[in-house]
Amino acid sequence: MARPTTAKAGRAEKEPGRIKQIIQVFRMTIRNDSSALWVMLAAFLGPLLLGVVLAVLLSRDNWIGIVLYVITGLLAGVLLFLVVLGRRAEKAAYSQIEGQPGAAGAVIQNSLRGGWTGSEFPVAVNPKTQDAVYRVVGRGGVALIAEGPGTRTQRLVDEQRRAVARVLPNVPVHVLHVGPDAGAVPLHKIPSTLRRFKRVLRKAEVRAIANRLESLGRTAKKLPIPKGIDPMRVRAQRPR
Repeated sequence: MARPTTAKAGRAEKEPGRIKQIIQVFRMTIRNDSSALWVMLAAFLGPLLLGVVLAVLLSRDNWIGIVLYVITGLLAGVLLFLVVLGRRAEKAAYSQIEGQPGAAGAVIQNSLRGGWTGSEFPVAVNPKTQDAVYRVVGRGGVALIAEGPGTRTQRLVDEQRRAVARVLPNVPVHVLHVGPDAGAVPLHKIPSTLRRFKRVLRKAEVRAIANRLESLGRTAKKLPIPKGIDPMRVRAQRPR
């Protein structure tokens, strides 16, 4: 009898189903975030209780109405639970790689929203300390994300700011610091911080600027993305 091919053998090692993935992410989240369980329970029970109250107040003598209100509250509770789970899981996942070289690149690769784009690889790296600067572009302009202590990354930031200003003199340049300093931006808040910048560019201009910045080249070596949980895929890392 013929041996199964490599492709068939690969299919035998199926990824866990969607429900199992959610359970894995839920366990990981509450293990790393003690308050997440209560927040998710509130997110689930709130709409459900609201549906029950509306059913009693508005459809007391109508069983069909009661059932519809309760089902609607249940579905809304499940949806809100999953939304909160996703956000808490993302925060817990990034807390596991906080402080590692390349952590900011993981955020850029997986979590940029609101029209911001960029590469998970830095545009400048200090080879001795592994401090790095990443560059992203969006409707708010250009943002430089410095990974490491501010006193060590300032020179890299200044060099990149000057390089951007040479080719894009009229585009605002923002700087985010990700590191141990007081006031630094936590990893999971990088996307929301970027979205708060005032929009000054159109979508077509963002694409043109991104292409223009590619002409600056990339002299930094590639830092590896830290291994861990991918919050965007809602799947826990398999044990080794």
